[in-house]
Amino acid sequence: MRAAEENAFAVGVPQDTLMERAGLAVTREVRRLALGRPILVLAGSGNNGGDAFVCARYLREWGGDVAVAALPRHASGAAARMRAAWTGTVSTLEDAEPRPVVVDGLFGIGLSRPLATGIADPLARLTRDAFVVAIDLPSGIDADAERQFAGGGRADVTIALGALKPAHVVGASAARMGHVLLADLAIDLPPVPRTIARPVIALPERDAHKYSRGMITVLAGTMPGAARLAATAALLAGAGYVILAGDDAGHGGPDALVRRPLDDPPALLAGDRLAAVLVGPGLGRDAAAGRLIDAALACAAPLVIDGDALSVLGQAGVGQIAARTAPTFLTPHSGEFDRMFGSDGGNKIDRTARAALQARATIVHKGPDTVIASPDGTVIVSPDAPSWLSTAGTGDVLAGILAARLRPGGKEAAAQAVWLHGRAARLAGPAFVADRLIDHLGQAIAECR
Repeated sequence: MRAAEENAFAVGVPQDTLMERAGLAVTREVRRLALGRPILVLAGSGNNGGDAFVCARYLREWGGDVAVAALPRHASGAAARMRAAWTGTVSTLEDAEPRPVVVDGLFGIGLSRPLATGIADPLARLTRDAFVVAIDLPSGIDADAERQFAGGGRADVTIALGALKPAHVVGASAARMGHVLLADLAIDLPPVPRTIARPVIALPERDAHKYSRGMITVLAGTMPGAARLAATAALLAGAGYVILAGDDAGHGGPDALVRRPLDDPPALLAGDRLAAVLVGPGLGRDAAAGRLIDAALACAAPLVIDGDALSVLGQAGVGQIAARTAPTFLTPHSGEFDRMFGSDGGNKIDRTARAALQARATIVHKGPDTVIASPDGTVIVSPDAPSWLSTAGTGDVLAGILAARLRPGGKEAAAQAVWLHGRAARLAGPAFVADRLIDHLGQAIAECR
């Protein structure tokens, strides 16, 4: 965002103009949300404070009951000019009285340290019982979501200026944003992560058949129940023909699953009818698992790697994944991701994007804030997965959905799978086992027509 602002200045967009745009965008939302209640605007000494003074000025011009409290340090540049344009009184944070609505414009994306006690304490007092609207970020939040500062604020609504920042969608800070609204400042921005949205999923073509809808092979290992979950999810997520391959694959699951032994894995994974291979759910970590992983990596079909297969591959296997010519998809949780790519180097978005380039694979980095990163640089964030997905087997279900969506979903397959997975969980409700999650996939897909 800072680079985008500097580029705007370079092509002749004055800083004052950007500040007016930001303040006006915030004003429109605050006016709508305040419902005529008295408003307290908190203004810092930087650009965020300048936006806050613009907001206060417009609110008063539009008939609002507005009070302003500001930090004592003097602003400079455009922020100073916006402060000078405010002709009303300005109190200190310590002297300000609480009001029903608070606009938090103290600190934005530039904060690099915890709030001082002399700021954190009055901020907590003034916002404790108020409806809080934050300008870009609640004060005291690291925009890059790399650090957690003590004493930071919270908001009921956060108005992201120009683009979403990592803290809006990933990490513990995302829970402090409330509802995030995006304000368009009409400046050119570099590619930024987009948040996941309900996909559009067409019905199968009139002349579709089981092979055109996608033939999927799921490789089972020492815990075949996990592979059956994934294979069943693939069937119900749109695959036309699902093979469950394994020595113990003959028990349980729908009769529509085609059972095959694992006598000759390379032969099983050959042929141009194969739309995708899934390896990992319940695979185990023994020598036999390693041989199945090698066969899967060598096949010419798109490949989804999940669970135990990720742990077996580890950091040493990233090069093998990158050497594949067919599309590859990894679905690690945070522990599996760290074992493959390390835990250092920034926030979840940045780390996942770098890992996708390194592995030349699309990575679905699972969690309450799932990040999907592709080697072409595309990043999609699903910031609010239902917390009740944190139960055994749900990752296997996601892997099966993803394998099924590869043929019809194309580049959007991973985003489709994550959305369907989350929506099925919401339809299932907060108490379920993974088997029941699968039962709601049909309704989730129907909502995407």
